[in-house]
Amino acid sequence: MRRPHIRRVAIAVAVTTAATLPAGPAFAAAPDSPARAATSASSPVDAARAAAFAHASATGVTQGDTLQAKDVMTDPDGKQHVRFVRTHQGLPVLGGDLVVHLGKQSAYLGVTRAADHAVKPATTKAKLTPQQAEQKAAAVAKGDAGSAELVVDARDGAAALAYQVRVTDSDTTEAGGSRTVIVDAQSGKIRSNSPDSDEFISPSLEETLRKRGEQATPETGTAAQSSGLIGATGATHYPVTATGSGKSLFAGTVTLKTTQTARTSFLLKDPTRWNTETRDARGQELENFSRGKKFTDGDNKWGTGTTAGRSTAAVDAQYGITKTLDFYKKAFGRKGIKNNSAGARGMVHFGNKVGNAFWDSACGCMLYGDGDGDLFKKPLVVLDVTGHELTHGVVDATAALEPTRVDQDGNQYGEPGALNESLADIFGSNVEFATNNPNNPPNYLVGEKLGLAQKFLRRLDHPSLDRLEGTIDYWSPAAYDTEVHAGSGVSSHAYYLLAEGSGRKTIGGVQYDSPTYDGSRVTGIGRTKATAIFYRALTRYMVSTTDFHDARKATLKAAADMYGASSTEYKTVNKAWAAVNVTTANTPSTGH
Repeated sequence: MRRPHIRRVAIAVAVTTAATLPAGPAFAAAPDSPARAATSASSPVDAARAAAFAHASATGVTQGDTLQAKDVMTDPDGKQHVRFVRTHQGLPVLGGDLVVHLGKQSAYLGVTRAADHAVKPATTKAKLTPQQAEQKAAAVAKGDAGSAELVVDARDGAAALAYQVRVTDSDTTEAGGSRTVIVDAQSGKIRSNSPDSDEFISPSLEETLRKRGEQATPETGTAAQSSGLIGATGATHYPVTATGSGKSLFAGTVTLKTTQTARTSFLLKDPTRWNTETRDARGQELENFSRGKKFTDGDNKWGTGTTAGRSTAAVDAQYGITKTLDFYKKAFGRKGIKNNSAGARGMVHFGNKVGNAFWDSACGCMLYGDGDGDLFKKPLVVLDVTGHELTHGVVDATAALEPTRVDQDGNQYGEPGALNESLADIFGSNVEFATNNPNNPPNYLVGEKLGLAQKFLRRLDHPSLDRLEGTIDYWSPAAYDTEVHAGSGVSSHAYYLLAEGSGRKTIGGVQYDSPTYDGSRVTGIGRTKATAIFYRALTRYMVSTTDFHDARKATLKAAADMYGASSTEYKTVNKAWAAVNVTTANTPSTGH
């Protein structure tokens, strides 16, 4: 099973996104040159950078630091938020990210920072040579090491000089994926060793299913006859946009926008969604999209509704990817996963007997295995799986939430990683609601089409009903070192209570009964408002180390921005977090 990862720690050095909210983006990056856009609209970046140094005691910025803009966000009222990554003495800082908040006239309003300590290491002179670091990385990850790069590792409450090494073809990563290894430049200790992809099925879940002797037996619908719609008949100049149909495994017969390249030649590439495309990995362990085989068809009728048709899984993947993009654009004005008007990419038939689906940051795409023939007998191309995994891409492009540790089996732990998983479940469920496909009815369940005995993998209303992963309903100090999928229940539960409230109710034919930690009653504000608050919190007020108590503060700030600090929405955010035992009173001390 491909193992999970602490998300890529390489440092971005240019503004890569121009985040949108109701009033639209601060600026639009040219598709081929996001750095050029940063230069043409440098005023908010310059103002935020100057404010960070002027308020060094609050921001933690010190002499020798350089701030590099990753994101600029402008609100309808003119407030601006600039997300920075940091270098120290020219070295990228891991865990040094921060967001500077400015008023309409660029006045400093505050900061959200990952590191609450100085990022300056005791020394910037390494004892290990780059070659020694590469050898250590290759040995621990059992693969081919690339060039070692000196960095400052400011994670885990300290700052140390280290080497960052990317190791490809790793024998310790299922399907031979790549890993990022951080080696202490003084002692040679491995500080972290993590795969560069994010899997849907965790190692702990796989082990639990094997111990129970349980297999996932998903039901796939019978697809109706395809009409083979072609929206570009009579066209004389190619390529042009066409409208085709696909017989999927899980979503019935669906409409797909494709590219017509000749009178009887079509490509599974959507020009209406920034050329989003799905390709065939042909059973290979590809992490390079350009090496995937293009899906082509002669009549614009894709798939057979069964795994016997090679393009069937591609129908589900392309459908799920485009519907996820549609959700983010319609709900938040977000233009693509990185908000840079670039299409998303997917590859099906990845590897040999791979029972998983991944967001792969090295590839920048979704990867779908065909199933391992044992626990999972069909591809994991379900709509909420795609929405979940692509949301990891959105998180990577914004707060870049990281787990606090990864064990030798590849299981992730810690609240920031659990919050990441929770956001993926929250927005993945919202993709279902936005799509509203009767063959895949929307609900607050995750993985309900995987064919598990408990009828779902996780659920947002009462997380502890998930017995497979041991998901928790409420926060306790133990949550800080809980496996991330199990820990995700805390914030997922808070979100559900904010959206729908506590107690029993039936929504879309599904019965829910959401409890509260203190027996309080919570009246929800509706899914649309709750989702907007969590999205704003993610993009404005979360950083790589945000835990559940920080997430509470982030959502309160978001609610105050949108509705006012005396609003019902703000008060309900506070009640929802209290109902999962996340309060000001029990906030852990620094360092937990």
